[in-house]
Amino acid sequence: MKRQRGGGGSGSGSGSTAQMLNDDTLRSLFSRLGDHFDLARCSAVCSSWNRIIDTAHLMRDLYYKRNPQARSSSSNVSIKSYFKELALDEHASSFSRGPAEVYQWIGHPNRAIICRMKSGSILTGVGDKVLRLWSAENCKYMNEYNVPDTKLLVDFDFDENKIVGLTSSQLCIWRRSESRSIFQSHGSSFNHGLCMSYADPEVVIGCEDGRAFVYDMYSRSCSSIYRLHSSPLTCLTIADDQLIAAGSTFGNVAIADQTSGQKLGILKSAFAPTAIRCLSFSTSGHLIFAGSSAGYAHCWDLRTLRPLWEKRVSPNVIYSTHHLPGDTTLLATGGIDGVLRLICQRTGDIVRSFIVDAGRPAAPNSQQQVEKKGVRQVAPDARLDNIPTHLRPQITGLSVGMKKIVTTHGKNYIRVWKFRPKSS
Repeated sequence: MKRQRGGGGSGSGSGSTAQMLNDDTLRSLFSRLGDHFDLARCSAVCSSWNRIIDTAHLMRDLYYKRNPQARSSSSNVSIKSYFKELALDEHASSFSRGPAEVYQWIGHPNRAIICRMKSGSILTGVGDKVLRLWSAENCKYMNEYNVPDTKLLVDFDFDENKIVGLTSSQLCIWRRSESRSIFQSHGSSFNHGLCMSYADPEVVIGCEDGRAFVYDMYSRSCSSIYRLHSSPLTCLTIADDQLIAAGSTFGNVAIADQTSGQKLGILKSAFAPTAIRCLSFSTSGHLIFAGSSAGYAHCWDLRTLRPLWEKRVSPNVIYSTHHLPGDTTLLATGGIDGVLRLICQRTGDIVRSFIVDAGRPAAPNSQQQVEKKGVRQVAPDARLDNIPTHLRPQITGLSVGMKKIVTTHGKNYIRVWKFRPKSS
């Protein structure tokens, strides 16, 4: 059932459309849908359809029809959990079994080696002084943010309201709605900043001397300093329960508790020390994942500080690893060999591996040109040397959203990988 979006009045001769149906008829039609995702798609068509579905409590009624025992429980909590579980199941199914396609474009004049994706928006940058915001749905340019001095960005993050950028000795903050920086840290609280992690209201900065500086967004001052390693910090991440994890060039991960101000311990690998290049928390499973410069993926249990598994999933450096918050099934990794890999969070086994089935790269032009490309699945035992490098430019950064993965490829491309359920 499709709603005709424009024109077509009663005298246009275009035949019947959904616009000609009254609310009662539409309510009756929507009530016959037996799938929550069909209802959700209809509610997203227009405000009038959304109002009808919402006021008729059709989502709730369908939930109770499938879960009659839930009527006696706390309905709001049960329904919310149920829809979240449905969405995560479809996300995992799309990643593990569904088809995919890629949308790619050249988004920066120089290069972009880091990307973040949240709430339908993508932020890219590092390599110059500009951060750019894009729509994850249609890949369109939305806004850009410039560092107000001569220093280059080294890392960044964002949320629904703010963008936080790090140079080697300065912290900058922008409102999402404004391109002008609203805050620049001054003084010499930290120097040689290498990485950062942001969880409102705090920013944690990792430095070359092994220390981590915690900045409070509201007081705009350094609230605490942690000595985490004796070598440079290569990556940082913050968990919801106030834990800080920091990787180092020595191949270890230090864990600190902001609540107590104490360093809790060191996560060590059973293999020869290689630099930890990226980290990702699984708050629902008390796990932390890492990628190393030797191509190993690691998983530690934060409750025991012991490794659950460590597997070499790539012959080269893993630059980025990430998973959808709340998802306990799959982990995405990418690195210098240019292969996007989906890994089982429980075992470390490779579930699927992908490259873009691209032809000749398009020449850059002054306007953003989005190209649609096919995706080729790579067998676990495939010899990567036999695959041309232009089909697998190194993945310098990646971020996972609902049924989407955004990747950056240095000077080459920004790519959005969109996955669909197998039945679609």
